[in-house]
Order: sequence, then structure tokens, then C-alpha cells
Amino acid sequence: MSIPDSRSSAEHARLAESPKPSSPWRRWGPYVSSRQWGTVREDYSSDGDAWSYFPFEHSHLRAYRWGEDGIGGLCDRYGFLNVAVAMWNGKDPVLKERLFGLTNGEGNHGEDVKEYWWALDSTPTHSWMQLLYRYPQAEFPYAKLKEENAKRDRDEREYELADTGILDENRFFDVTVTYAKASPDDVCMVVEATNHGPDAAPLHLLPQVWFRNSWTWGRDSRKPTLRRLDPPELFASNLSAVECTHDFLGRIYVSAESVDQPTRVLVCENESNAAVLWHAQNETATTKDGVNQRVVHGDESAVAADGVGTKSAFWYVFDSVEPGQTVSVRLRMSPDQPGEDTFGSGFDAVLADRRSDAEAFYDVVLPNRLDDEERFIARRAFAGLLWGKQVYRYTVEHWIDGDPAEPMPPAERADRHARNATWRHLALADVISMPDDWEYPWFAAWDLAFHCVALAHVDPAFAKEQLLLLCREWAMHPNGQLPAYEWAFGDVNPPVHAWAAWQVYIIDGLRDRDFLIRIFTKLLLNFGWWVNRKDLDGSSVFEGGFLGMDNIGLFDRSAPPPEGCRLEQSDATSWMAFYCLEMLKISVALALEVKAWDECATKFLEHFLSIAQAMRRFGSRDISLWDDEDGFYYDVLVHPDRSYQRLRVRSMVGLLPILAVAHAPAWTAEHLPDFTARLRWLQARRPDLVDGLLDQSGDDGNHAMLSLMDPERLERVLSRMFDEGEFLSPFGIRSLSASYKEPYSTEVVGQQMEIDYQPGESRSFMFGGNSNWRGPIWFPVNVLLADSLRIYDDYFGNATTFEVPTGSGTRLTAAQAAADIDRRLISLFRKGPDGKRPSDGERIESSTDPLWDHITFSEYFDGDTGEGLGATHQTGWTALVAHLLCRRRTGGEIARSEPVKAAADYGGGTGH
Repeated sequence: MSIPDSRSSAEHARLAESPKPSSPWRRWGPYVSSRQWGTVREDYSSDGDAWSYFPFEHSHLRAYRWGEDGIGGLCDRYGFLNVAVAMWNGKDPVLKERLFGLTNGEGNHGEDVKEYWWALDSTPTHSWMQLLYRYPQAEFPYAKLKEENAKRDRDEREYELADTGILDENRFFDVTVTYAKASPDDVCMVVEATNHGPDAAPLHLLPQVWFRNSWTWGRDSRKPTLRRLDPPELFASNLSAVECTHDFLGRIYVSAESVDQPTRVLVCENESNAAVLWHAQNETATTKDGVNQRVVHGDESAVAADGVGTKSAFWYVFDSVEPGQTVSVRLRMSPDQPGEDTFGSGFDAVLADRRSDAEAFYDVVLPNRLDDEERFIARRAFAGLLWGKQVYRYTVEHWIDGDPAEPMPPAERADRHARNATWRHLALADVISMPDDWEYPWFAAWDLAFHCVALAHVDPAFAKEQLLLLCREWAMHPNGQLPAYEWAFGDVNPPVHAWAAWQVYIIDGLRDRDFLIRIFTKLLLNFGWWVNRKDLDGSSVFEGGFLGMDNIGLFDRSAPPPEGCRLEQSDATSWMAFYCLEMLKISVALALEVKAWDECATKFLEHFLSIAQAMRRFGSRDISLWDDEDGFYYDVLVHPDRSYQRLRVRSMVGLLPILAVAHAPAWTAEHLPDFTARLRWLQARRPDLVDGLLDQSGDDGNHAMLSLMDPERLERVLSRMFDEGEFLSPFGIRSLSASYKEPYSTEVVGQQMEIDYQPGESRSFMFGGNSNWRGPIWFPVNVLLADSLRIYDDYFGNATTFEVPTGSGTRLTAAQAAADIDRRLISLFRKGPDGKRPSDGERIESSTDPLWDHITFSEYFDGDTGEGLGATHQTGWTALVAHLLCRRRTGGEIARSEPVKAAADYGGGTGH
């Protein structure tokens, strides 16, 4: 990655040195998962109940097969060697080694983490990172959290850790974990714990070092070793250390500075405790829970007397931490043997330098126009996004067939209809940006696309690699489908990959044509899959199914439609039109330098026009998705006898046609001769196809707009979207019209079905019930809607305005309306006159106590109040708020002598 002269900082230089995932500065990062238990990868059951097969109660006893988890963890990019912090307050029944939460069936609104932690800061190479974890001083109320949530129904709020009273009077430790790299393989670590309570309290800090278990399964018998160093090998008097030896990583030393007295080093094996779990014989003298047994239960036999194993902990005991007091420990991981200077003055210098580097880096990334609060929002969003990267290892064939040294999985796994049975080719061992630290510790295809747009502002090389990864042969299905998520790789997510690639290309300066070619050629395969699999009768009206919008319909759209009917979807068809135009934009950019790509632009022009015709006129079997009476788009249920029913529910499904728009500037005629000739031919001989294509003359020639909607339909749909009684919330665009506060009911195939406006948590169990598209605000689709309005503005300019809000008498250009949506989204995280952020809602984060002045980036937001809901650390796509704050408009007509940059005009909507 080349860095323009204007983007200069030490961290930018490190990024320039590290363009590849295997580059040295990327070797170590926060790649340890926050939750490995309860995942599909660890599920070897016959019924597919991953939560029950590997519950939280097993996590400290049982070796993981595919990954590891921890608090504030660091590991290499393959997850071989892990470092994380564990704690004990002298009361908990187990060490606090990992985050606790409820499984899907235990939470009244689905799975739910019951802890408080925040990513404070990170640079993209992870040369500097900080995370804060809040640890109660009283015994952690595991049972109470389960019992109370089990009593509550879906109409009640979730029962949170703060609701137990355990954090009253600030009776907790704030544990801050800081990492700073002296060099790619030399990492300084500081763990600080502050007692914020009114009384002195004990605390044990146990930074842990361990190898992922890769030797038990019978596929690689090589076993690494972790060995405590004792005198005379350890000749430094001010520290303790372990030597970690691994065939791939080599020899690495992890040292811990002594505090007041020599630090005890506890060592055990990272092996399952078969005796406790399954009443079988343990094959090793010590097991994964050895450190826990020694510290919590005083069992000295649980750790290795000779200090040799595969898991270790440095045991610091602070018998009484006074109110307001901070205790700290320092560690260092390095290939160099530890000595007296390991924690000398150079250690603190590294921390100071990397902190300064981080400040300098974000001074370049964040525009000067941002105020202090906006900078804080953006910085925390980037921190959460960067801490959300995890090692994702999963070889589906091995998972289905089982490992040589383990019992064979149940035969049901190999059935073609079993989970992921048709995805045997998938084999990943990569660092991937995850949707959420805890609730979604596995990638999702459309989430990842949005992550990459935000990531491109700080690390465009990583953003591009992420997009390409899902298109590689070991991820993409041979038929061209992208893997959706591990619970069902074959499910269907909206096709936003091309849009994300185009955005990343623009943010990165419109210079990496190789990236565009690589992603475009793979997406041609994916586009073909959509056309062949989701447009069964060739009508150009699509049936995508679930499409990531959980319970947005009257019935479960992921299931087969009732009685052999066919669901023709406004959103699926709109997504495909949108996909066509994003591929068209990429084709144009490539054709400006290599004319052969011109024909690809023509191909996607015709695909788009066919879809537009179907949407605009009749759809399949002369059935229109457009309802002229309501001025809105709806899904249509087509019966086997060719009768049909329009599902008249005003939801995001009917707003998505807005997305499919592109502005063809006047220079198209000169630079794209094949595209232009074909367009002129169609205008002359197939006017039915180009009906609705808008042309206007300018000083530089004719401009054209490709859109699913003519100006009249656009204005009618926008009048709904900007109606405060329907979609327009103070904080963005709702996913379902608020007019359904009075439920809408209709008969579908002889069954009465109902839908109502639910601005907050879902009251329906449909599609798992842990997300809700029946009223809340979802960040990613809001960003797409606003960007599309900017493209309309590129064509309309100031000549066309829309009433915002509807009925207010205030008229805005499309660009001003888009900026208004952005403002509403950003306001979720800005403090109001009462000093509170709307996104904090009624949770403890809304406290005026400065100790709670941390932003939580939630999965979605209440359609009325803006309170954050769903997954509480979904900084993934909600980190798009940083994109809104950072982007700059490419702007204006760019000279034809710069055709590559001019391609940005085709996409429009690139900034404010």
C-alpha cells in the first residue's frame, strides 16, 4: 500500500511496510476470541445445539478444537500462542478468564453477554492497544442472571449485571490492558487495576500464556512446550519468565516483572479434564483448569511441579487494594532471552512512543473539522472495529468427518441436508473482522462488507484483503455463492460486496486497479449464482429469502413459502439491481484504462434495465411489486394458480429500491464506446427497456441516470420515508413504518397473520428472535439510503427538492436530505442537553458518573428513543459512524485527463 505524502505518521509507515496479512507488524494482534464456547465450530452434537453441547460451564475445563478465548487477549495470526488476563476477587467460584453471557434459549431476547468492557484504542497494526474490563468485587452473580432472565418474557427488559446491584457504589475494579510493540515480535504489556469502590478489596491478577491445543486431535502430533525458567537459567532477579517453543513460531519468552516479591508461575496442560467432564481417565497429570484449581481451591497438585506444560499464569496477589488505588503489573513477550533490562527505562519509552504514534496517526485520519466529541466517537468506533479482529479457523471437511484421534461425529453430520454439509471445501485459518466481540464471534458476509468500508479509512490494505478473502476458492462455494455465516453458510445475505469494494477503492484514493480486477472477476461468479439460483423463471424478479432482515415479514422468509407459493421480493430484486449498478461502476473504472472492460459495463447495463423494467411494470406473471395506490413497493406472494397477493406491509423492503441508482456523466460517450453504442441502440429499438432512464443536457454534454424509480415514484416513496409518523425517527430511518402501532392483519393462504410496530427488542421468536426488523433503526441500510440520495443529487442538483420532514414545509435537496440522515445517525452517540447519549437509553451507561462515560456500539437502535439494542458490542457495522465522520466528497466533475479518478463521479454519493 502506498501512502500519499499528506498521510504521514509512524503508524502509516508501519502500514506501508505491512501490506499483507503475513507481514511482520500484523503477526500479533487482538485476535483471541471473546467467546469460543457455544459456537458451531465446537459443536459435535447430533442435534446441532451448539450452546448446549459446549456450555460456559465447560469452558474452563475443556480444550477447544478450533480456537481460544480470553479477556483482552493477544495472539499470533494463526492463534498458536495466546496471552490474556485472568482475575480473581477471592469470591468467584471460578477464575474470571472469559466473558459470561446467556445462551440463545436462556435470554428473554436471545443470547446476551452479561459483562461490561470497552475497547479504548488501537492502531491498525496493533502497535498500540488498550481495553478496559470492569470486574465486580463481590461474587459474580452467574446463577442470579440466569434465574432472573428465565423469569422474564419478551415484553420485559433484559436483566443486566448492573441490575443485580453488584456494581452499586462503584464496587468494582477497572482493569485496563495495554499493549505496545517495541518491534513486530517484541510486545510490552501492562495490566492496571483501579479500585473504584469505597472499601479496600483483594484482587488476584493472573496474566496467562498458553498454546492452543493442536496436538490432541490426531492431525498433527507435534506438541509445543511451555517451560518455567528457574535459576540459574533465569539470571535476572526482577522478573519471572516462561519459555515457549513452537515449531512454527520458534522460541518466544514471556516475562513478568516482580512486584514486591518474586511472582509465582503456575503451569499446567491445555488439555480437557476428562475426569470431571466425562468421568474418564485424564491422559495428562494436569489439565486446562489447573490454574483455576490452584488459585481458587488451593490444590497444589493441579499444577506441574516441574513447571512444564502448555498453559501458564503469572500469579500476582494484592491482599488489599485501597479505595482509589491502582495496582499494575508489567509483562513482555519477545524472542530475546529476558534479562535485567527487560523492564528498564526502554519499556516505558516504548509505551510513551506508541501512545504518541497513535495520536499522530488519528490526527491524520480524523478531519480537522471534527469537534472533540466527534473525534471521541470516531476513535472509539475504530478501536472497537480493530479489537474485533479474530483468528477464525474452520475446516468444514474435518469438522464433518471428525478427527483421527477423537470419536467419530454422529452420522447425521454427513447427511447432505445437515448443517454446512455442502460446504466441505471451506477451509479458513485467517484473521477476520467479526460482527461482535461476544455474540457473533464468527464472520457474516454482509456485516463484513460494511466493516471494510469503515476499516478503509485506517487500513485499506486489510479492508481489501477481507473482501477478497470471502471470494477465494477456499471460502466461496464452487457455484459462486459467498458463505453467509457459520450457522448456515448456504443462507443468503444481501449482495453488498461489490458496493463495499467500490467504496474501499474510492476511500483508498482510486489507485488500486489490481484490487478492482481481482474482486470483480470473482464477483462475476457470485453474480451468476444469484441470477441462476434466485431468479428461477428468468423474470428478473428475485426471491432471496431471509436476506439478513430476520423478522421483517409477516412470516419467516427463510422458510419455504406457504403451500408451494413463491415469494417475489421487493428487497431481493432491489438488491440485485443495486448489485448490477455497483458492478457497472467497477466496469467503468476498469474500462477507462483498458477498453476490453467496456463490454462488461454493457452487460451490467442490460441486466439492470431488465430488472428495472420488471420492477417498473409487471414483475413476474404480470404482477407488479409497485402499488400505485399506496405509492410504495411490496413483496408479492404468487400462488401456483397464478393468482397473487401483495403483502401490503410498509417496511425497509419497500425503501430498498432507492438504492439502485447510478449517474452516468457526460464523459461516458467518449470513454465507453461499446456501452454508449448499446445504450443508443436500446433507445432506438427497445424503448420499453429504457423507459424511465433520464437524460439531461449540460454544458459538457448529456448526462443519464440509471434508477429503478422515476422522479415521481421516488418522491412518493420519499414522502413515506421522511414522514415522522412512518419511517423518519429522530435517529434515522426505521425498518418498519410506525403507522403499525395499530397492528396490521391480513389473511395469507387461509391463515390470519399480523405485524405491528416494535421499536425496540423483538417480541417474535421468528428467525431466532434475537434481532428485530419491525421498527428499530439499523445503521448499514441507513448509510446505503443516504449514499443513494447523494447519487440522485449528482443528477438532479439543486433543481429538485424533497419535503423533509414530510408535512413540515421545509424542502431539501437530495444531498441535504442525505446529510440530515447522517446527522440523525451520528446523534445516537452525541451527548444531549441532559449529558446523556441516546444510544445509552435506560441502561447503566446513561449514568452521569464519569466512570460510565463510554460508548457502546449496539447492533440496532430503538426506533423512537435511539437506545442501543441487540448485540452490545457490534462495533462492526455500527462503526460506520466513523465512516460518516471521516469521509470526504470526491466531488464535482473531474478533468477527463484523469479518467480513473473520473470514475468516482459514476458512483456519486462518496461524501458530504
